[in-house]
Amino acid sequence: MRNSREPGRGKPSRDTSFERRPQRAHIRKSDDAAYREAGGYENVVAGRNAVIEALKAGGRADTVYLQKGASGGSIGKIIALAKEGGYPVKEVSAEKLDAMAGPAHQGVALTLSAAAYAELEDILARAEEKGEKPFILIADEIEDPHNLGALIRTAEAAGAHGVVIPKRRGVGLTAAVFKTSAGAAAHLPVARVANLASAVDRLKEAGVWIYGADMEGDNWCSVDFSGGVGLIIGSEGNGIGKLLREKCDQMVSLPMRGEVNSLNASVAGGILLYEIARQRLGIPAVTPGR
Repeated sequence: MRNSREPGRGKPSRDTSFERRPQRAHIRKSDDAAYREAGGYENVVAGRNAVIEALKAGGRADTVYLQKGASGGSIGKIIALAKEGGYPVKEVSAEKLDAMAGPAHQGVALTLSAAAYAELEDILARAEEKGEKPFILIADEIEDPHNLGALIRTAEAAGAHGVVIPKRRGVGLTAAVFKTSAGAAAHLPVARVANLASAVDRLKEAGVWIYGADMEGDNWCSVDFSGGVGLIIGSEGNGIGKLLREKCDQMVSLPMRGEVNSLNASVAGGILLYEIARQRLGIPAVTPGR
């Protein structure tokens, strides 16, 4: 049964502070693709002192990139600040950092999110303020920024109240994600949580039914999405993780009639998001008399 407890209230934080533009002249033209993948020229802070100050400011700080083997000096402080703020730390090659921020990075760079993150409670409060049952997209370790951006764009258009993504795996709100979302990421709250499984438990407490997109699930046309909905779309390669799969109340599948046995994550998510929207709007699947 669905739990009918009232969701918490909250207001989305809007912190657009601390943005630094590294000098593009130091970046080789051949490195453009790698740099854009990391978040875009305008979304990277480079250098030890600059990264420390950005981590202290918080707000849009996203992921710390350390050169493999970097140690001593302020590196320990950077790692401690990242851990305190819950920001992922990734070890990368010197070449990767050069591509991200030019040669003057001092072994460290920090990507900034293209928009401020919301809290999970903000998303639940948004649904309550609108007098609607929660409609939430959960992206489980989506790694392609274009997939996440497309999912955010479709979720916003379909009337979802927010998107939930993990902190430590999958892409965040990079410039590429923001651009692909066509600006939807500025209008739809995106919560970045430390533990997706715990977030799902909280959604269940708020009366949200959890559906997972999976090839072995029930036919999408036979599923009732009329209540509070949390739709999980799994990663491009591995699908939904085992723990999240166990927490799903129902698995949902799309028919595969051709030779290809899977769909792009954003395409599958888009189809299901609009089926949920159709049911919530009360639009019949077949128009009478046609």
